[in-house]
Amino acid sequence: MSRRRKAQKREMVPDPKYKSVLVTQFINNLCKRGKKRLAEGVLYDAIHIVGQKTSQDGLGIFRKAIDNVKPTLEVKSRRIGGANYQVPIEVSQSRQTALAIRWLVQYAKARSEKSMAEKLAAEFAQASKNEGGAVRKKIDTHKMADANKAFAHFRW
Repeated sequence: MSRRRKAQKREMVPDPKYKSVLVTQFINNLCKRGKKRLAEGVLYDAIHIVGQKTSQDGLGIFRKAIDNVKPTLEVKSRRIGGANYQVPIEVSQSRQTALAIRWLVQYAKARSEKSMAEKLAAEFAQASKNEGGAVRKKIDTHKMADANKAFAHFRW
């Protein structure tokens, strides 16, 4: 992390199929070893599968899943007077999205379905109904922030 100035955010190009920057961000997070076309195919298949299973718009379910997983509070460790405190802080909009995407991918990988597209589709379907591992992670994060509310005055 640079001490001189803040790193500039790069503009993301919307994906070719849905023309969405959010989908591009998800593809980039899903990408392994530079295989972006493979990651694109997996996500597009997952959106298609979840659309078929729920008979609704797949992209809408994808967006709703990400919105349901976005955390508003998290805790950061602060060292004050020789003691470490878990200080609750508000999460910026860009970090909310990044955490939601990361958690959805993490908990989709841990599922037991056959292909990654099916795992992602199942996680999207559950997250859109406020269920599943990623939503549970968000709830745990909020609980931890709530439990450490007493240290909120250490925020800066």
